[in-house]
Amino acid sequence: MSRRPMQGNVSGRHASPHRGASVEFAEHRQYTPGDEIRRIDWRALGKMDKYFVKEYEDDTNLRATIIVDASQSMAYRGANALSKWEYAQQVAASLAYLLLSQLDAVGLITHDTRPRDHVPSKSSPKQLLEILRVLQNCNTGGETSLGSVWERI
Repeated sequence: MSRRPMQGNVSGRHASPHRGASVEFAEHRQYTPGDEIRRIDWRALGKMDKYFVKEYEDDTNLRATIIVDASQSMAYRGANALSKWEYAQQVAASLAYLLLSQLDAVGLITHDTRPRDHVPSKSSPKQLLEILRVLQNCNTGGETSLGSVWERI
């Protein structure tokens, strides 16, 4: 879960700094002229003989892009069972799965000295399959140039 409220207008699992229509009740506040009548809490009116409006937390989506280094140095295996590249594939796939399972949009960029593969951020169920396909078909190669590549991305 994100540590701070996210800006946006699409429904998701992240708290928004705005109040709106949602399932998560936030608070009551006194009715002021101009408020929508349908938001009045009629039970509170019956109990306290005052008009109160129900407010709900507005939820938004987080848009994430996973950036994976696919340079030749990622082929290093050492004494471990997995190479750095295989480990990065598993971590990227796991992060994509977690983000999609909480209704967030996720994308992927692989790079070496330049961006190689780009999967735009989406929150569709088929997005995980596209990310997995790109990770599986991508091979390590080239040198690493993080600063200039990340500036370009």
